[in-house]
Parts: sequence; structure tokens; C-alpha cells
Amino acid sequence: MPVSPGGASPSVPALFERALADSRDGRFAEALPLWDQVLEIAPDDAPAWSNRGNVRLALGDPEGAIADQERAMTLDPANPDPHLNRGTAEEALGRWQDAAADYDWILERDPADASALYNLGNVRGSLGDWQAARTSFEAAAAARPGFAMARSSAALAAFQLGDLEEAERELRSLIRRYPLFADARAGLTALLWQRGASGEAESHWAAAAGLDPRYRQEEWLLQIRRWPPRPVAALEQFLHLDS
Repeated sequence: MPVSPGGASPSVPALFERALADSRDGRFAEALPLWDQVLEIAPDDAPAWSNRGNVRLALGDPEGAIADQERAMTLDPANPDPHLNRGTAEEALGRWQDAAADYDWILERDPADASALYNLGNVRGSLGDWQAARTSFEAAAAARPGFAMARSSAALAAFQLGDLEEAERELRSLIRRYPLFADARAGLTALLWQRGASGEAESHWAAAAGLDPRYRQEEWLLQIRRWPPRPVAALEQFLHLDS
């Protein structure tokens, strides 16, 4: 265990804050041993278990993440955060029904929990129910004003369902408010290309690709960002012909 300049072992709050700072900054390999130290000293610290679970998921250990979230649930049964975090880990394993059950557990207690609504939308989309996904995304956006990704996901679900006018209206509205939002730019590129507006599509794509090059990757769009298949196919057609 590291020691402080005075030679004494660091306190749990100090270790906790260091671990939390590393976690928030994406330094997961550095954060994990710090969380281990916190839990060695304070094994009943529910937030530490949950935070370590998030780090384990980020390091590619969803099963370990689930175990940590379940320990946090045992210690703090009323806290929704471990359910949200366990659901995310279950999604990483493709355990859609288990993830949905965790999000439903949260929503039974707080129907306006925007994060649970948004994640549930992703689960429903992964199960192919894009109408239900759209409903969840719209509810998430209503519950948290400024939740741009929920609005973009709702527009993409509308695109998938053939409601192109509403999808275009919402994507344009997002771009006006958030000009540097790559998701809306890329989504509008795909929609405009499908509608034959190739010139404007190319203009939006130039912005989207400069903001986030991952939108060139079909697998990332489908598996990580979780776009619906119809917008992905339209964007892939645009990229194939544009190249």
C-alpha cells in the first residue's frame, strides 16, 4: 500500500478520491488497484464496489463488473446506480432481458430516470423493437432536457421506422442547437443521402467525419453506438459511393 509523505497509510477518503479521479479521467488500469485498496480497508463501502465494477467493465471484464455491482446491491439495496451499472455490463454480454429487468427495476421506482429510459431504449433496439426503442428515447429526452444523444437516438429510430420527416426535423433541430454534435450530423448525412440530397449530405458528412472519425466504422455504429440498421445501411452506401 502506498504511504503518505508522513509515513502513515492513506485514509479511505483520500484513496477513494484518488481512485475516483483516475476512473473519471479514464485511467482505469491505475484506478483498479486503488479501488482494491479501498475495499481491502472498507469492505462494506457500497459505492466503492460499484465504482470498481465500472472500472472492471471498462477494462473488459463484464462478469467481474456484475459481481461487484451485486455486492453493492447487497450493501445498499435501495440505490439505483448498481442496477444501472449492472445493466450496462449485461448489455456488454448481450444479456438483453437481464439488462431490461435492471432498467425496469429503476423505472418502477422512478419512471423519469433518464439514464434508465435511454439504456432501455438501446436494449429494445438491440431486440429489434424500434417502436418501443423510440418511445424510450423520447421519454429519456423529455425527462432530461438537453439530453442530445437521446434525441438523436429517437430521430434515428424514427428513420428506421420510415418517419423521415420527423427524423429530419429533429436532426436539424439538434444541429442548430449543437453544431459540433457528430451523431446528428452523421445521421442527417445518411437521411439526406437516402432522400437524394447528395450535396447537402456531403456537407454534413465533412463536419461529422472531422468531429468523430468512428462514424466511418459500420461495426462501431451497430455494436457500440447502436444505430438502427436502416440509417447504418444508408450511411454505408453514401460512404461507398463517396469514396
